[in-house]
Amino acid sequence: MIHDVMPGTEEILTKGQTTAYVGIDPTADSLHIGHLVSVMMMKHFQLAGNKPIFVIGGATGMIGDPSGKSAERNLLDVAAIERNMQGIKKQLASFIDFDSAAPNAAILLNNYDWTKDFTFLDFVREIGKHITVNYMMAKDSVKKRLNGDASQGLSFTEFTYQLLQGYDFLYLRKNHACLLQVGGSDQWGNITTGAELIRRKESLDAYGLTWPLMTKSDGGKFGKTESGNVWLDPERTSPYQFYQFWLNIADSDAEKYIKIFTLLPIAEIETLLEEHRKEPHLRKLQKTLAKEITTLIHGSQAYEQVLEASGILFGNATSDILRKIDEKTFLAVFEGVKQFDILRADLKAGIPIVELLAEKTTIMPSKGEARRALKANSISINKEKIAEDALINDTFLIAGKYILAQSGKKNYFLLKLTDSSRSEE
Repeated sequence: MIHDVMPGTEEILTKGQTTAYVGIDPTADSLHIGHLVSVMMMKHFQLAGNKPIFVIGGATGMIGDPSGKSAERNLLDVAAIERNMQGIKKQLASFIDFDSAAPNAAILLNNYDWTKDFTFLDFVREIGKHITVNYMMAKDSVKKRLNGDASQGLSFTEFTYQLLQGYDFLYLRKNHACLLQVGGSDQWGNITTGAELIRRKESLDAYGLTWPLMTKSDGGKFGKTESGNVWLDPERTSPYQFYQFWLNIADSDAEKYIKIFTLLPIAEIETLLEEHRKEPHLRKLQKTLAKEITTLIHGSQAYEQVLEASGILFGNATSDILRKIDEKTFLAVFEGVKQFDILRADLKAGIPIVELLAEKTTIMPSKGEARRALKANSISINKEKIAEDALINDTFLIAGKYILAQSGKKNYFLLKLTDSSRSEE
């Protein structure tokens, strides 16, 4: 998990409790898995007896950070940042201790609180004079933007970002005895600027540590899917989708991620890696990773529900299990499945199964084919075999609006209740 470390960092961590901080962008009211490395790093720090500080970038979020980016990002207003901060705190509190009486209980701060009344003149006098433009220009994050597309360039606003982040570190060093700042490797320039500012202005020591930026073996961006970010908020990314993301990663990625995103002991991980390499087709590594991280983020109950939902397509799931899972998970399981609309009035009166298969839908090409499939016992409704004379009515509805039809082992169809006819999707 470690990429770069400033000299002296290891020594201070062996002397007793150390206070460390990490910054989090308040660009949404939920964290996504791109934030998880920083959270896991702070989790490890806290478990080792150190005190974590999470700093929400309420002020810096209004400006934008050039590190690792090719363009300026959208700027946020105070109300949006406050709303996002509350959502982030709620998520962090599920696996970081903020509330206990322990001396290393974490704290959450907003850098807007100590910058909003800091005037521009105060800033250039108190902070700007201690760091030269030459020093700032030497940072990779600045050089890349200056040497890139001339039409994009680097605004003065973004150029000052490293000083603002440096001021955060200075404030935390003086007011919270924070000795260490941690971040991704793209933050190295900002972190070292902060340590240098503290040294020059206050003659105090300060340290930095970075982790490698997460990558995927196929060159794709970590944490991104075709539908966008994988969020920690179950309303944005359901626990089922979250679990499936980790379950479906490549072997080479799983070997790396299980060391970063779980709290399993190294000896246990090494044993698991050996077992996986002997029988990779069992995907034991991915299953363990998916279990550990889903349980950490969403809890053991959500994990058990996810397992049941995962068994619907490939296991011996029952209609009881279908009715137990929530609508969002149900739709996630059958994402991409062919859908048909069924009129509420028709279902209330009852639809003969043969008519449902061959006339109300095109699951079967004809009534004759439908009857043959029913006689062969290859048609299921809500995971239960159905008789040729069955009448399908609203008692079959799942979540009050769906019926799951299945032909053979792998052909699924979703029937959705509607008040007006509409062409199939």
